[in-house]
Amino acid sequence: MKIALINGSPKVKNSASGTLLDEIKCCCGEKAEIVEFGFHAAQMPAETIEELAKADAWVFAFPLYVDGIPGHLLSCLVQLEEACLQNPQLHIYGIVNCGFYEGIQAEFALKILQNWSVKTGFVWGGGLGVGGGGALAMMPKVEGGKGPRAPIEKALSVLSDTILKRKAQENQYVSVAFPRFLYRMAAQLGWRQTIKANGGKSRDLGNIPK
Repeated sequence: MKIALINGSPKVKNSASGTLLDEIKCCCGEKAEIVEFGFHAAQMPAETIEELAKADAWVFAFPLYVDGIPGHLLSCLVQLEEACLQNPQLHIYGIVNCGFYEGIQAEFALKILQNWSVKTGFVWGGGLGVGGGGALAMMPKVEGGKGPRAPIEKALSVLSDTILKRKAQENQYVSVAFPRFLYRMAAQLGWRQTIKANGGKSRDLGNIPK
């Protein structure tokens, strides 16, 4: 079996999408051939489409953008659709990470990818909405199924098994095992530090000209 892992983040390095795909690779790597692609721009070369056509499953991972799919990735999906690949057995899976604490915020983005899969004649295999994605890259991996990433790692393990069996599952939603109020505090601290680093103050956000 050949699995294509597709990173749809605009970030070339250190993205939450890459972290999630690394987990899929860890779970599937010894049982399938893994090929990796980075969709970081609005167009892809013809060679990429040719390689994707050889895979049995595509696993997309990308960040949530205004309850939907990033614009550059949408352009890539249109390009793939226009390529008219004929493979009714190709399974499509999606992993959407969002800065919101609740993974359910990714529901509509997964449905967009699901609708695209149906339109192009592929098989929708299900997806995973991950809340707290903004903190994933900073959270250490803890052995033994523990730590704040534990629920996400468990969900990714289940999804990996589904992919390897070329089956389908219902869309699932999960969040980090971290108190919501602490996650919110950490997020607020982050943007306050960013404002300060750029010569501004927190109260400046309330003085935006209308």
